[in-house]
Amino acid sequence: MHREPHLTNAALFARREAAIPRGVGQSHQIFVSRAENAEMWDVEGRRFVDFAGGIAVLNTGHRHPAVIQAVKDQLDRYTHTCFQVVAYEPYVELAERINAKAPGNFAKKTLFLTTGSEAVENAIKIARAATGRSGVICFSGGYHGRTLLTLAMTGKVAPYKTGFGPFPAEVFHATFPNALHGVTVDESIASVEAIFKNDIEARRVAAIIIEPVQGEGGFTIAPPELLQRLRTLCDAQGILLIADEIQTGAGRTGTWFAVEQSGVAPDLITMAKSMAGGFPISAVVGRADVMDAAAPGGLGGTYAGSPIACAAALAVLDVFEKENLLQRSCDVGERLITGLKAIAARHACIGDVRGMGAMVAIELFKDGDVKQADAELAKRITTEATARGLILLTCGTYGNVIRILVPLTASDALLDEGLAIMAACFDAVA
Repeated sequence: MHREPHLTNAALFARREAAIPRGVGQSHQIFVSRAENAEMWDVEGRRFVDFAGGIAVLNTGHRHPAVIQAVKDQLDRYTHTCFQVVAYEPYVELAERINAKAPGNFAKKTLFLTTGSEAVENAIKIARAATGRSGVICFSGGYHGRTLLTLAMTGKVAPYKTGFGPFPAEVFHATFPNALHGVTVDESIASVEAIFKNDIEARRVAAIIIEPVQGEGGFTIAPPELLQRLRTLCDAQGILLIADEIQTGAGRTGTWFAVEQSGVAPDLITMAKSMAGGFPISAVVGRADVMDAAAPGGLGGTYAGSPIACAAALAVLDVFEKENLLQRSCDVGERLITGLKAIAARHACIGDVRGMGAMVAIELFKDGDVKQADAELAKRITTEATARGLILLTCGTYGNVIRILVPLTASDALLDEGLAIMAACFDAVA
């Protein structure tokens, strides 16, 4: 791979700092020149194994040929009309196919938007319109977006909320269970009941929203029992249950939606990230009667459901079927967890190896003490990995979790290469 003439990462980063606000963070001081499947090359010609996937956007890999071809074909027809002005068939077909995939033995409808935050905001709008209620219950450690409403819903202050308040009212946080840290499902449900007693009566709560696997929160999995008990509670109180599948959706966990593995059918599901293989689109899918609660004109957006992104998303669905990527997600996850447990056996600082499908993470602690989160070590590992040609990301309430979001299309050899680099990193700096 040849380097870009006259370009270096350092020079580009200097230009970036002069032109772009510092609030736009950057995990790695690298500028990409080319990417293919699960590999990237920077402007200096260096190759990287991509275990980040654009933060869960590239389940089908960088530039999957079928996705690229679908986009090229769409470019030759039309690129934008605004669906609310002049409609187009790919939007309708994509809605039909997403409706068919969503769990629940009831009629469904789907709305397309552009970003995950938009999907979550619109899910709350729809829930409020359908119930005539206003309150929203979320969970500690949850991440739902960067708009003011979704920031209110996000259960982590730094860096997301710092300096941006006040936030919209009637958003409350329950406790997310975590067996590693001794927080039980009973305690989580009790915290929801406490909100009903201390903050807002149940009959004024429109929705409870939860990530089946927390993303930014540290890849902590919601126990099936929690989701089942929330479903029962919501049914008893007339509250809508929303699954935020922005990061888990599009097959990352081994089923198209992670919530499927609990046997629970939410009233609404939000998704985005990997559903279009790198092209911006998001969705809200749910009960047809609930989705129809908003009046005409109440939902939409200028770029919402872009025809380019719809074409890409339809191609992604085809790729999942033709390449059996749901099974591949399970196989990738198994290989990653096996490799990470081998590393953990040699390094006590790795206090947990966890995952659902290919949504896999390790949590780091000082001397293996789960009460001492080691964010500094997580940062050292990801920095060392970059130097050795591997892109990793951290997450978690305390920044001590290293997550893996490698494309499902990555070969076993590439997965093993990435794991070997991780092992070398722990040997070098842990």
